[in-house]
Amino acid sequence: MNPEPDKKGAAVRVPPPLMVLGVLLLAYALNHLIPLRIAHSPALVFAGYTLVAISLLIIGTSSWSFRRFNTHIEPWKPTTRIITTGCFAVSRNPIYLALCVACVGIGMILHSWWMVFSVIPAALLLYHLVIAREEAYLEKKFGEAYVQYKRHVRRWL
Repeated sequence: MNPEPDKKGAAVRVPPPLMVLGVLLLAYALNHLIPLRIAHSPALVFAGYTLVAISLLIIGTSSWSFRRFNTHIEPWKPTTRIITTGCFAVSRNPIYLALCVACVGIGMILHSWWMVFSVIPAALLLYHLVIAREEAYLEKKFGEAYVQYKRHVRRWL
C-alpha cells in the first residue's frame, strides 16, 4: 500500500463515457454508409429499451455509491476507498458494464447490427485504456485489500 497521497488517480486520459459515445457515433455513421439492419420487431425494440433502462439504473446506483462513500467517480482523480457494496459487490466495473449493455440496447432500438456489435470495440477500449490502468492504480494504492477484492468479484460479471 502506498502511504503518500496521490493527486492524479489512474492514468486515464479520456472520460470512459466519451470513448463509448465515440464508438456509437462511428457505428451510427457506418450504419448509414453500409446499412446492416436488424429486422424490425416491437419485442426487439422493447428489449432494447429495457437494456438501456437497466444500464441507466446501474450507472445511477453506482454513481450514488461514489457520492455516498465520498470518493471520485472520475478515473483521473484520486480514489479514497474501494467500494465493495451494491453493484460493486457483483462487478468491479458496473458502470463500464452498463455502458456496454447500453450499446447493445441502442443497437436493438435503432435496428442496427453495427450498433449492437459496437459493444466489442467499446469493451476493448474500456479494458485497455481504462480498466487495466485503474486496476494497476488501485492495486498499487490499496495493495492486498484490492487483491482480495479482485479475488472475490469479477471484472465484468
